[in-house]
Amino acid sequence: MDATPPVSPAPMPPPLAPAPVFSAQDADHLRMLSIAHYVVGGLIALFSLIFILHIVIGIAALTGSLPMESSGGPSSPEEQRLMGWVFTVLGCVMVFGGVTLGAFVAYAGRCLARRRRHLLCLIVAGLACLFAPVGTVLGVFALIILLRPQVKAVFDTPTATP
Repeated sequence: MDATPPVSPAPMPPPLAPAPVFSAQDADHLRMLSIAHYVVGGLIALFSLIFILHIVIGIAALTGSLPMESSGGPSSPEEQRLMGWVFTVLGCVMVFGGVTLGAFVAYAGRCLARRRRHLLCLIVAGLACLFAPVGTVLGVFALIILLRPQVKAVFDTPTATP
């Protein structure tokens, strides 16, 4: 007789779960998200232009057109120049950052409509949360929809068309 133990058959892998199906409701959610991204992107860009007022005040302080006084009397020219630069630089950063964020949100809306660049859409959804309260709502809804497996699968297919 043979002294080798009997070989057991290889364990069967568990059956694969069926892939979730991309439904008409998912397509409708992506379409509405795309439109909302365009609107919120425009609002972000528009509201960031408010900071042009800071740039104007900063330039006025730099040129000496804006009389500035501290609690003890007129401020020194060095203080006036410093505050002028602070207002000008911060205003430029806020305008540039806001317009850039608005453009990225609008571009993510285009990517959502075409079902392309899933990771970019996720990142922009997170960044949109910075624009409270409207961007926060949009970002959270976008994250919820984009993290669905069937939606991610549609973004991954190379032949997806709107």
